[in-house]
Amino acid sequence: MTHINTLDPGASPLDYYGFELRRHREAASLTQKQLGDIVYCTGSLVGQIETARKLPTLPFSERVDIALGTGGALSRLHELVMRSQLPAWFQQVAELEVRAVEICSFQDHMVLGLLQTRAYARAVLGVLDETDLDDRTEVRLARQRILEKQEPPVFWAILSEAALYLEIGGRETMREQLAHLLSFEGNPRVNIQVLPFSAGAHAGLQGSFDVYRFASDPTIVYTEGYGGSGHPTANPETVRICSLRYDHLQAAALSIKDSAELMRRVMEERYGEHRDSDGDPVA
Repeated sequence: MTHINTLDPGASPLDYYGFELRRHREAASLTQKQLGDIVYCTGSLVGQIETARKLPTLPFSERVDIALGTGGALSRLHELVMRSQLPAWFQQVAELEVRAVEICSFQDHMVLGLLQTRAYARAVLGVLDETDLDDRTEVRLARQRILEKQEPPVFWAILSEAALYLEIGGRETMREQLAHLLSFEGNPRVNIQVLPFSAGAHAGLQGSFDVYRFASDPTIVYTEGYGGSGHPTANPETVRICSLRYDHLQAAALSIKDSAELMRRVMEERYGEHRDSDGDPVA
């Protein structure tokens, strides 16, 4: 257990956050309990965050910034803290997401991480490992803030029709997830297409991949590996081949409008509320 008097702010972004939280709190002459009362949490939670034993949430950071008059310092630091908690092999990819002006992503079996709901992400991350599941879910969802930037990247997402039918987290979770995908209708910066079963053999059979394009840097391709690993590369030949593959996937996928209609139909027919002969909901 990290002792508050020996917390090293240079050890990690999380330690630095805890150090700064304690410094601002003490400058305001507040105890942990008093600050907790102001921001609607327990003093124990404040203490855990100050000693780097608990991840801060964005709402917590925003409330503390207001309570302590920090000018948004902790909210800005929150993004760095969340990124630092990603697996080491994925941190470079998260940096690519932040810097990219365009992201083209293909997912062959489930909804992409940048578009997952909390319940869906939790169900995915909890398979075989529920250790620190709440924190790991928060870390994944924090990546989605790139879509809320003042100048977010243009995001092209192609997912297999199989992702609509693979029931992750149960019917309610899937209904919520598909509704979330449909919420991007009309958003010109988030474009979602479904690759239908009828496409047959397609250019993405070798697996999921992402293409990241930048304002001035070379394009980078990220291919997923098995067992928690991935491989980003700027190799021109790999970028050329994967860009061509993505072009063919877009051509084989349903249009944005037809994709939305399919998602809406699956949401209602497969995950809609079922009723008995008397009109009462049934499980």
